[in-house]
Amino acid sequence: MPIVITIDKVLAARKVKAKTIAATIDVSETHMSLFRSGKVRGVRFSTLAKLCEALDCQPGDLLAYVPGDEEPESDDE
Repeated sequence: MPIVITIDKVLAARKVKAKTIAATIDVSETHMSLFRSGKVRGVRFSTLAKLCEALDCQPGDLLAYVPGDEEPESDDE
């Protein structure tokens, strides 16, 4: 996937634990863990907005585009 989750850098810079942010924005720790690991296929804009507010950052601070990091196409189609 060419979109990479970079929230761990922001958390480290702010010296905040993911568990604390999860509680602050009212999402489960499991959901936060899945987001941090990049194992989600999408994120709601409302959740992204809450993350940005809680971490005092911009969406671009939490996500990065890495060209050429494409997933292989499925043969199922």
